[in-house]
Amino acid sequence: MIVRDEEEKDWAAVHSLNASAFETPVEAELVDALRQEAHPIVSLVAEDESVIVGHILFSPVILSGFSHLKIMGLAPMAVSPNRQRSGIGSKLVDAGLKKCRELDYGAVVVLGHPDYYPRFGFSPSTRFGIRSEYDVPDDVFMVVELRPGSLHGAHGTIQYHSAFSKL
Repeated sequence: MIVRDEEEKDWAAVHSLNASAFETPVEAELVDALRQEAHPIVSLVAEDESVIVGHILFSPVILSGFSHLKIMGLAPMAVSPNRQRSGIGSKLVDAGLKKCRELDYGAVVVLGHPDYYPRFGFSPSTRFGIRSEYDVPDDVFMVVELRPGSLHGAHGTIQYHSAFSKL
């Protein structure tokens, strides 16, 4: 299995993967919208024997009052239902964080499972005085600094791209 940048030829397979990995097609439609509207994005696929078995997308978010900070939001991430719990998601997260670092982003936020994302360095965003624009429990909205100290003194509300409002 390899993790690589998504290419236009992957779009239909990525749409299908996201539609099958979630209860509704909303996430698949979100990926399509972010691909067209949000820039820059980090969109990676996990490919095994020419089949797309995983996908992860990062798009820019804004911290209210600190719009100069370069922060990405991780969402969504999908792994083929028959391949979940096999390490594909971990490889996608690791590769995506590395790519965000290479693009000089200082931090990444995620709305995700509190038992999964801490292994990648994520911790509750309240530790930094940062909250989500969505009403979610504190332990599921997390942040990781890609460059230590990049969030020093920052606080406020993370605002996602308008495409997320359809969720």
